[in-house]
Amino acid sequence: MPPQDASAGDIDPATAIAEDDDEARLPDVPEEPTEAIAAGPLAVGHAAIENAVRLAPTSPGVYRMLNAASDVLYVGKAKNVRKRLSSYARVNAPQPARILRMIAATVTVEIISTATETEALLLEANLIKQLRPRFNVQLRDDKSFPYILITGDHWAPQILKHRGAQSRPGRYFGPFASAGAVNRTITALQRAFLVRSCTDAFFESRTRPCLLYQIRRCAGPCTGEIDFPGYTELVREATEFLSGRSRSVKRELASEMEKASAELAFETAAVYRDRLAALSAIQSQQGINPRTVEEADVFAIHQEGGYSCVEVFFFRTGQNWGNRAYFPRAEKSFTPEEVLASFLAQFYDDKPPPKLVLLSHKIEEIELLADALSVKAGFKVEVSTPQRGEKKELVTHALTNAREALGRKLADTATQGRLLQGMVTTLGLPHPPKRIEVYDNSHIQGTNAVGAMIVAGPDGFIKNQYRKFNIRSEGLTPGDDYAMMREVLQRRFKRLVTPADGDAAKAKADDDSFPQWPDLVIIDGGRGQLNAVREIFESLGLTQVSLLAVAKGPDRDAGRETLFMPDREAIKLEPRDPVLYFIQRLRDEAHRFVIGSHRKLRKKDIREAGLQEIPGIGPSRKRALLHHFGTLKEIERASIADLGKVPGVSAESARKIFEFFHAQPG
Repeated sequence: MPPQDASAGDIDPATAIAEDDDEARLPDVPEEPTEAIAAGPLAVGHAAIENAVRLAPTSPGVYRMLNAASDVLYVGKAKNVRKRLSSYARVNAPQPARILRMIAATVTVEIISTATETEALLLEANLIKQLRPRFNVQLRDDKSFPYILITGDHWAPQILKHRGAQSRPGRYFGPFASAGAVNRTITALQRAFLVRSCTDAFFESRTRPCLLYQIRRCAGPCTGEIDFPGYTELVREATEFLSGRSRSVKRELASEMEKASAELAFETAAVYRDRLAALSAIQSQQGINPRTVEEADVFAIHQEGGYSCVEVFFFRTGQNWGNRAYFPRAEKSFTPEEVLASFLAQFYDDKPPPKLVLLSHKIEEIELLADALSVKAGFKVEVSTPQRGEKKELVTHALTNAREALGRKLADTATQGRLLQGMVTTLGLPHPPKRIEVYDNSHIQGTNAVGAMIVAGPDGFIKNQYRKFNIRSEGLTPGDDYAMMREVLQRRFKRLVTPADGDAAKAKADDDSFPQWPDLVIIDGGRGQLNAVREIFESLGLTQVSLLAVAKGPDRDAGRETLFMPDREAIKLEPRDPVLYFIQRLRDEAHRFVIGSHRKLRKKDIREAGLQEIPGIGPSRKRALLHHFGTLKEIERASIADLGKVPGVSAESARKIFEFFHAQPG
């Protein structure tokens, strides 16, 4: 069988890099000084810039500001360098504090002339990445992007992961956002097309098929288990699928499966069925696949807590090849548009741009950026900020991911101890809570009702103490959230107030077992939910547990929540308050856990009922869906767009099928 470390043979050693790169971290953003800048240093800086103005050209170029230690403070570009430097030299001109600090530290200015403003933009991006000036936006990106390669230098082409220069003959597909995305896709492609992944040396030395042939992930061309025309056909299908012609490939496989079934060749039909399921798995892992966008990179930026996150999605051949979050280093005074503009120029400094670049914010000099990318790519590159249609949907999706990624990073970066101490100050708790329990419930019109509890402490989430509660009350009114919460809390706390040994409320504070008392209970809701829970606690005689209700903001906007506690006025925290981020994280984790528990119950019911329970789905459409996706599980995973591609399934039917499997719990 092939070596265990298959990746070792998949990458040219000269271009390989470590796969265990550290996850992107929030940058260390220096605090902006609040004290006034002394007139002396400002005067020195203005004098240095005035000297540079006298010698500066009126043509395009790049300038560098240096301090006394010859460290580069800032790199900028301009269509007219003299005019741009003159704006810094004006003594009484109003300037942001960041610019004033930069001027005060400047002792000399260096200038490089360029033929065009486009060249100046490309040079500026290159110098910023090399020199990492303090006052510029800095993209911290030392990773190359992986590609999938189907080799073209062997009679039996190999499928593998590739990084670096694309010098080996063959077809390259990508870029992919991560090595994990490539590995998952290659594994699924092996199941679907049975293309070999072993090295040429391993291939030539085989005398019998390896284990991959036995588990149906390779056709076995090394020992003649498949002939040359048959293997060439498999490679053609894999190439067409990766080139964006997945629909025609799946139609061919479905036709072959139906033909084999009609001829009673059920084993052959099962092979085609498994291949169809593998292809559906690839597309479900890719998330959204656009209908009208063939090739594009999508950039969305979100700023909170003084930090920026840029989320990038890659679309090639009409398929989603993954996304990656970046956290560029930028001072708090930079606007989202300024950060995004600088980020884009640096991002494409060492990467080939696609034909279309979509942005969440409209940046200045967008035409200049498009010209620079067109020069670099050798073809016209369009850069736009879409306002409607599918392109706008792609940007909105990327923006949601940027917001969530930054929220996770902010929550992870702040130490748990500081956050817990912050809760003491903000909520007036007697001491930092050692155990926090968060409750939520979920249902769809009262069906499959389930409650959940998540637990957090000084070391983060305590997942082995999460609990779910299947709602069992007989006379429960469908959708009665108060009644469901009452049942969950009574079942949880009755174990504490009436323990088996009779030694009621004397649980040890340092007891880590499930019966431990919480210091703080958080529920999702407003004043009404808080009063209902308070009544439950009073009926059980609970007085030592603090209560907190978290009400969503207007239009469910994160960052605008209202906090409620017994016998206190409502609490509104600043959107950038770390304690608010922490409370949001706790609430969102409870929501994630309860939604997952609910969906497991619902999917169990769905699998027992099958497709017959979906309104308007008869035998013909059921057969078409199974032919297209292979299994019921893959139909469950499909998006509305993928369902709409099935012959005989209209857009309305696709929506009904999707909503049946993905109805949003309450």
